[in-house]
Amino acid sequence: MRIGILGSGLMGGKLGTIFARSGHEVIFSYSRSEQKLKKLAKDAHGNARAGTPREAVQEADTLLLAVHWSRIDDVLDRAGVSASAEASADGLSAKVVITCSLPMNDDNTELVVAHTSSGAEELAMMIPKANVVSAFNTVPSEVLFGVYESRNKARRPALIYCGDNEIAKSVAAELIRDAGFDPVDAGPLRIARYTEPFALLVAQLAYEGKSGPELAYRFEHLKG
Repeated sequence: MRIGILGSGLMGGKLGTIFARSGHEVIFSYSRSEQKLKKLAKDAHGNARAGTPREAVQEADTLLLAVHWSRIDDVLDRAGVSASAEASADGLSAKVVITCSLPMNDDNTELVVAHTSSGAEELAMMIPKANVVSAFNTVPSEVLFGVYESRNKARRPALIYCGDNEIAKSVAAELIRDAGFDPVDAGPLRIARYTEPFALLVAQLAYEGKSGPELAYRFEHLKG
């Protein structure tokens, strides 16, 4: 799979590295430093390279959007797929966009979209030609490499995802498995109204709890 990373910070950098090490072609993009992108590509030890957001959109089948909510408009504009961009009509046509961006305010204290909509749904309206899936935003970045390195264990942590397109969701589920998690299909994209606040609960436990940020979760079905 060819994967473009739009936002190569903590989440995007680590997930892009994991995807490259899992055998996918990865383009890291959208960082303040081109040298950082090149280092990420080199350290991934896989088929990875640095590029621009526009190259990531043009050359990839699947995109991971991993930027702060305040940067959404800018990264879409740089990728050539914003409402004002000439390429917006077809640049993301039928492509899978996996978003792990939470709709947080500037100081990351609360959601700016909640209850009657979600960040994932708002994004889907910004890029209606794409197939948006919400995933990877309910675990801290600190747990990603540990889960990946333990991916061959019988019991894996779970990871929730949701979306409206079944093909796009199957792509997301494949990448979730590659990262070492068990994918849990939570339903249509509107369920992100629940998963995004859940992500804040996980963050509270990870960053304010006593055990540290390397936190994951599982769901158990109890029978009888």
